[in-house]
Amino acid sequence: MKTERNILIAFILNLSFSVFEFIGGVVTGSVAVASDAVHDMGDAASIGVSYFVEKKSKRPSDENYTFGYGRFSAIGSLITTAMLLLGSGVMIYNSVNRIVSPEELDYNGMIFFAVVGIGVNFCAAFFTRHGDSLNQKAVNLHMLEDVLGWGVVLVGAIVMRFTDFAVIDPVMSIGVSVFILVNACKNLKETFELFLEKVPRNTTVKEVKARVEAIDGVTAVHRIHLWSIDGKDNCATMHVVIRGDISKIKAKIREELQKYGVNAITVETESCTCENR
Repeated sequence: MKTERNILIAFILNLSFSVFEFIGGVVTGSVAVASDAVHDMGDAASIGVSYFVEKKSKRPSDENYTFGYGRFSAIGSLITTAMLLLGSGVMIYNSVNRIVSPEELDYNGMIFFAVVGIGVNFCAAFFTRHGDSLNQKAVNLHMLEDVLGWGVVLVGAIVMRFTDFAVIDPVMSIGVSVFILVNACKNLKETFELFLEKVPRNTTVKEVKARVEAIDGVTAVHRIHLWSIDGKDNCATMHVVIRGDISKIKAKIREELQKYGVNAITVETESCTCENR
């Protein structure tokens, strides 16, 4: 519920600021401000999608999705990250064009909108800063992009107001875009690893094997499979050769694996004589 609420707050703040920007662009006659409003409305749309898939991801398992709906959260992360990559690419392209063909800027207008933009997007970034899912992490990165972007606008506008050195704005924008691009690629890689069912980052097969084999009554462990549903809820299956009370040993195995966020565990047991139980 906390993750859903945080994403919803980020959506409302982003959408409200987009409307404010659009009105400001119409009133001031600034095409640049109005264009950025359209960009932010696209951001708000992607965050809105993230909210709905995050909400859906909390639904319990059923006959259609026996592992639950956790992967929907990862889909939200994928959508938001794709928007970040696209947005960063567009920002770099526009910045390069501004370097080649400088335009006259309204420095006072830039400073005003930059201050408001930093305030609004900082609040959204603050609420999504402790992401417990890939989806919220992607939304937080999105908000961070906007905070840094408006920070660049503010610093650049102040400097340019006194120096009239307009190239500062696009150069700083390229720097922010590259920073966001690198982090978005990292988040995208983590999301793809989730869909490819890579072993969760907080553990290894070797470590789990050692933990289980250290349990009294366990003589061997093999065919270990570890994967994650949404980046925080993990699953495991394994074959365990045991000597002793099956139910007690299974309970101990579950207790050990829960330390790694493994909540769905399937254990097939074998006796020391290799007879299936």
